[in-house]
Amino acid sequence: MRTPEEHDDTTQRIRRALQDTLQPSRLVITDESAQHVGHSGNTSGGGHFAVEIVAACFQGKSALECHRMVYQALAALMPDEIHALRIAARSPEQHAGQP
Repeated sequence: MRTPEEHDDTTQRIRRALQDTLQPSRLVITDESAQHVGHSGNTSGGGHFAVEIVAACFQGKSALECHRMVYQALAALMPDEIHALRIAARSPEQHAGQP
């Protein structure tokens, strides 16, 4: 099981990878690992994370294409550091239209 410090490091690595690759205008990363204590991913060391990302590169892309772009950007962290990832990916226009 990873320590809180290791999860913080993983959060920062996720942030850097997404910023470098997708250049988001908004990026919120939440470590949800504590909600999954006892889950097999938690015992193997990989964390559970949620990512809310807004990036111009998502314009005109389907949700599946956006998710693939996020997964590709984070490929080096999976599955050892990231066991599960919840993604909310939108273009700036989609984000502006959110209630």
